[in-house]
Order: sequence, then structure tokens, then C-alpha cells
Amino acid sequence: MKKRKMIPILLVVMIVAVVVISVFFGLRLGKETWTESFNLEECNFSATGRNYYFILEPGYQLTLEGSEGQKGVELIITVLNETVKIGNVETRVVEERETKNGELVEVSRNFFAICTQTNSVFYLGEDVDIYEGGEIVSHEGAWQAGIGDAKAGLMMPGIILLGARYYQEVAPGVAMDRAKILSNEEIVDSPAGRFDKCLKIEETTPLEPGVKEYKFYAEGVGLVRDGDLLLTEYGFVSE
Repeated sequence: MKKRKMIPILLVVMIVAVVVISVFFGLRLGKETWTESFNLEECNFSATGRNYYFILEPGYQLTLEGSEGQKGVELIITVLNETVKIGNVETRVVEERETKNGELVEVSRNFFAICTQTNSVFYLGEDVDIYEGGEIVSHEGAWQAGIGDAKAGLMMPGIILLGARYYQEVAPGVAMDRAKILSNEEIVDSPAGRFDKCLKIEETTPLEPGVKEYKFYAEGVGLVRDGDLLLTEYGFVSE
């Protein structure tokens, strides 16, 4: 009978240890990894377009309302008939105006472009005006791709993959919002109607560990719920 060669016990222990350590750190890495590079050099960008959950066409407007503590909040999001060039990309300006109890608290001008190959909407920066008592007091959160270490993030993928995790903003130390796709089967009842099969996204940022926010998007409409804010009106408006 031919004798089998025995692998030294120490070698077996070392192999098992390497496998266990590799799996352990691989799992940890999976939990902590968020996509932040998107091969944008392969995209042909357009400042106008849409995908299932994001409309980037001039005149389109969403109004959401709700409460924050004892204050009534209104958020109006308008796709402007205005573009801004960032690097080599012509971006569409989307304005967000937020009021609390009728008083303006923030106006942001967000810069988006859509990759025509994938229909993914990318976020290339924003100008921010923070108001107190009718006066601008801060521009906190403003950033622009190509300035400093900032680069474009993914606002809304053209192809939805459950569990996908990606950065929406990549401006270290300034704006680092990131998204995780949780579901595409949610129901949202709002003053603007009932929306089925909505996309649910969890937003976090390493700049505020532990803080989570949830947004819901309806196909062909866009954002229908933002935290406690619900959609009240949507459609095209004349400027």
C-alpha cells in the first residue's frame, strides 16, 4: 500500500489562519466599501435627460412639505433652464429652496449631468446659501468637482441594483453623502397621490457617523418622500 504524505500540522494551522483572516477582513472591507470612482471618461454627458427615478428637464418641479419639530417645512426643487460648465462637462442647474414657517433658510444650486450611455445621473457640485433672518450667513456644504480633492459622485444610477452602495458627493471634509439602495417595492401615500414600487434609498455620511436619512423615489416622478417631507405637487412649470 502506498503511504500518503502527511502535511505538517503547523502548515495546516497557518493555511487555515490565512483563510480565516482573509475572509474576516474581506467581509469587513465589504461592509465599509462604497463606490466612489465611476469611469466618467467613458461617458458622453448631456445636461438634459432622465432615467426612471430622476428627471433632468428644464421646468420640472417637485414640492415637498412636512414638519421639523414645531416648524412647517417646504422644499421646492426646480430644474432650471440654466447650465454651468464644470471642467469639460456641461451641467444642468437644479435649484432647491427650503423654507421653515415661511422663512427662507437655504437655497442650493446643484449641478447634474446624465451619462447618455447608462442614463446614470452624476452630481458635480453645488453652490449653497444659508439664510438667517433674510440674510446669507454661510455657504457651508458648497463644493465643485475638480476643485481640491472633490470629484463627481453618482446621484441616481440608470440601472438599479439592490444593495448597491455609492458616493453621491465626493468632497472630502465638506460633502460626502453616500447612498445604499434598500428596496424598489415601497409604497408612498402623499398629498400628490399614491405611488407604488418606489425606490428606497438610505443616505449616510462619514462626516456624521450614525446619522441616517431615507428618501423614496417614484418611477416617472422622482423624489416623493424625503424623511418626513411628502410630495404635494409635481410637474412642469413655466419660468
